[in-house]
Amino acid sequence: MIGIIDYGMGNLRSVEKGFLKVSINAHIINKPKDIDEAKAIVLPGVGAFKDCMKNLESLSLLQPILRSIQKGKPYLGICLGLQILFTESEEFGRHEGLNVFKGKVLRFQTNLKVPHMGWNTVKLVKNVPIFDGINDESFFYFVHSYYVSPEDKNIISGITEYGISFTSMIWKDNIIATQFHPEKSQKVGLILLKNFGEFVTKNS
Repeated sequence: MIGIIDYGMGNLRSVEKGFLKVSINAHIINKPKDIDEAKAIVLPGVGAFKDCMKNLESLSLLQPILRSIQKGKPYLGICLGLQILFTESEEFGRHEGLNVFKGKVLRFQTNLKVPHMGWNTVKLVKNVPIFDGINDESFFYFVHSYYVSPEDKNIISGITEYGISFTSMIWKDNIIATQFHPEKSQKVGLILLKNFGEFVTKNS
């Protein structure tokens, strides 16, 4: 079973429905024990980095998430679920993340409208299992004002242009995370969720 982590932020039902549409067994969970028992975890989220970390900590979910990642359990991060993997964010001050990867979460400095909201393309930097059957530079749905800047460029698997070229997807070992929202990205988003389900089957 894939566990979709409920920490009070994010489009949980949309993500759950997306998995169900492609016949993947995924359920919303909110307890440390549930994270430990899940075959894989999905962390979606919309909102502020600080609030995300605070909520996860108050629900005692931070350590189970880190434990799962360290054990090699498949992890899919969506939007905030990508950003909190990094060392720190500059959103409303400086706030520490999970520090799974070294790097910062930065605000867009561009003449374009912020937040970056709507459809944009993802250009593959390297082949990713969850992109099987999805064309390079396909359109996905975004809504965010901040982006990740990884120190290790080897984890970057997809980039998107919005005033600058920013990291829109990462992949390393068991960790896959996207700045875009597959649950809002119609057909290609459903393919991605189905591919993650197959990735879980192969790696658990």
